[in-house]
Amino acid sequence: MGIEVLLEVLEHMRGLPIPARATNGSSGVDLMAANYPPVVIDPGKRVLIPTGFKVSIPPGYEWQIRPRSGNALKHGVTVLNSPGTIDSDYRSEVQIILANLSDEPFLVERGDRIAQAVLSPVAYPVFKTIEKLPDSERGDGGFGHSGK
Repeated sequence: MGIEVLLEVLEHMRGLPIPARATNGSSGVDLMAANYPPVVIDPGKRVLIPTGFKVSIPPGYEWQIRPRSGNALKHGVTVLNSPGTIDSDYRSEVQIILANLSDEPFLVERGDRIAQAVLSPVAYPVFKTIEKLPDSERGDGGFGHSGK
């Protein structure tokens, strides 16, 4: 079952394919770089890469921007604020913050697959303040409390 997402193609995306799933079993759609000229991300640096489009995500959903596992493993390149979120009311160009965690420069060329986006339902919290939270098995244990 597909959920309709409106997509506005910007001039610098012309000639590139729109986001699409690589296979029928893919959860997300691949996002491509729409930059020109090519961009080099030096080791330890981050760069904002344009995709060349805007989207209108339906209310009750978000687009989660995630790294591509191949880029992470082979090149040490990741989406810095992973997962990034495109909210339903966001209307600017979708851009991806790529970070190079490797020791080698990484080249981003127009048309490279740089990230993936997964459309996910959003549950909106309704907060209720109380005097004390109910106990749990974990209790007040914080980070690292449950062991290795």
